[in-house]
Amino acid sequence: MSDKSKVIKVKKNSQGDITDVMLDNGSVCSINEAINMAKDDLIEGVNVGKAKNGREYLRSNPNGDEGDNLDSKPTF
Repeated sequence: MSDKSKVIKVKKNSQGDITDVMLDNGSVCSINEAINMAKDDLIEGVNVGKAKNGREYLRSNPNGDEGDNLDSKPTF
């Protein structure tokens, strides 16, 4: 069994950008904290991408299932 957390819910701003994530242990992290956790391999099923402007962002690992994309997660 993995001791990694999973993202179960997301919080978005008025532009639709994810600002915070809720993990399966109930803790809430800012998107920047979650990006750092993903870099440290502490969150399962996600990776860190880099936009053309150099900004890093969190994304689901590609698996062909759009239902588990971060934008498709329930909000809190």
